[in-house]
Amino acid sequence: MRLSGKRAFVTAAGQGIGRAIAEAFVREGAQVVASDLDAAKLSGLDGAQVMALDVTDRAAVQGAVRDAEADILVNCAGYVHGGAIEEASDSDFDMAFALNVKSQFHTMQAAIPGMVARGGGSIVNIASVAGAILAAPNRFIYGASKAAIIGMTKSVALDYVTKGIRCNAICPGTVDSPSLHDRLRAMGDYETAKAAFIARQPMGRIGTPAEIAHLAVYLASDEAGFTTGQAHIIDGGWATG
Repeated sequence: MRLSGKRAFVTAAGQGIGRAIAEAFVREGAQVVASDLDAAKLSGLDGAQVMALDVTDRAAVQGAVRDAEADILVNCAGYVHGGAIEEASDSDFDMAFALNVKSQFHTMQAAIPGMVARGGGSIVNIASVAGAILAAPNRFIYGASKAAIIGMTKSVALDYVTKGIRCNAICPGTVDSPSLHDRLRAMGDYETAKAAFIARQPMGRIGTPAEIAHLAVYLASDEAGFTTGQAHIIDGGWATG
């Protein structure tokens, strides 16, 4: 098994990409601590230690990460704000950066000293193809926050490359998840909105959480030992346009 003997900490593991990654890590032999704001969503995640965790609570999240002594950190927590710049409010901007960006800052800050002491580790941050890679319509706040994740990823990768720590970002396109379907319903015409989201990917379909999890397993494993500081695009061809 590719992650046998490794300890992993995964945020937002209750559903979608985070859930798929936690399940894949368990299958690959890792000891997994799976956290989510809603502990009920972690039900049935067999083989993992589960815990309720608010990643915007710095003290709580840093304590949990330090206690886990993880070799692998996966940051999945995030929220998609809609709207162009004229619709953006300071409160929404602050909330997006607290959840999408500062939570990853705090988890990495807590995990890195232990990784250095143990001789290395792998950090996988979930960013997005929308942001630093390309612009998506009506995603001003979201794009800014996801671009920031790529900047943090590259900075950590450079600063700790000689310490045995690798840090990479995964940049998905549109991926099937409960939160996606919530956004589609909120747009008023679910089927039209879904068709538009599918059409963005030249492959003619949206991605699956399992496909993102496969990439996360690789980046977390020793097989990716020569890979760091990269924004790995997995978007059905969206960014090729």
